[in-house]
Amino acid sequence: MAHQIEAKPIEQRFARGWHCVGLAADFKDGKPHRIDAFGTRLVAFQGEDGALNVLDAWCPHMGGDLSMGAVEGNTVACPFHGWRYGADGKAAEIPYCKRVPPKAKVRTWHVQEENRLLFVWHDPEGNPPDPQQPIPHYKACFSDNWSPMTLTSWVINTNNRELVDNIADMAHFDVVHGAPPVYFANLFEGHKATQLMVGSSARLSGESRLLSRATYHGPANLFVEMVGAFDGLTIRSMLITCNTPIDLNSFRLFYGVLVERIPGLSDEQNQAIAAQYVEQAQAALLEDVAIWDNKVRIDNPVLCENDGPIYAARRWYQQFYVDVAQIEPDMRESRRFELDFGLDDKPALHHLD
Repeated sequence: MAHQIEAKPIEQRFARGWHCVGLAADFKDGKPHRIDAFGTRLVAFQGEDGALNVLDAWCPHMGGDLSMGAVEGNTVACPFHGWRYGADGKAAEIPYCKRVPPKAKVRTWHVQEENRLLFVWHDPEGNPPDPQQPIPHYKACFSDNWSPMTLTSWVINTNNRELVDNIADMAHFDVVHGAPPVYFANLFEGHKATQLMVGSSARLSGESRLLSRATYHGPANLFVEMVGAFDGLTIRSMLITCNTPIDLNSFRLFYGVLVERIPGLSDEQNQAIAAQYVEQAQAALLEDVAIWDNKVRIDNPVLCENDGPIYAARRWYQQFYVDVAQIEPDMRESRRFELDFGLDDKPALHHLD
């Protein structure tokens, strides 16, 4: 009898954690910005005090969209009737009425600017950001020794779980990307999930070995450090992949790429290398997108011994979809998995440190 694919209805819930909404600089122009996320609409704006704010966009007065309004001082004004909302979410002023109703308030979102990106904190229970689940700080994002971040985004029409499976999916690297691993390992611990891989990639490392360390910090932000070589030059790069759900069936994927400058080369040469690397890295990611756009969800995949710990990754990921009081120990415990296909110099992995 053929295996019957199972796929339960997607739970009406979004993950607890920090989620990227774009480059922080893009929100610092004195205008309100629309963000579609978590099944609703948000508005991001910078007031005259310089602070970045994110609020629910739907005005509780008559349903106007605050992201279509205007920034006035430290408030955002609704385009429908001019009600103005401050960083605390409260209506600060109604242009045609002296008394502001106590219920005239919208939800505020915790924000953090890090690695030149803007993040918002989402928690279905309404809890503040968890200090045990921080966004890591990467010096490369601020260093003149690295190329400026190139950030691209796409809307992917599937649930973001399909993306997160990749942290443990060893086999697809060869089939989809033509980058067969000779060593693959996963470490799940607390709010982090790490993938270590040694292999090769014709597009990113030519005939030389490619080393990568990819770590999810929470459910939505993957930071990848890679070291390879091309035409005798050592290439170090960082890839930042962030997924922010729009609704249960789509998410926005942010993809940032940085390349370390190579000493001895001119600015023009380094720019050309970085541009070529960005192009190839984006092409590799779009190969994943083509798969996600043409597959079904499957809760009970039939796996073989060299597939990677898919079920363990999903169990780790589940901690972000339950109430804090319902997090079970095995969702956060330290678990390591290895697939070794003949790597004889594992200490080379330390070059990523």
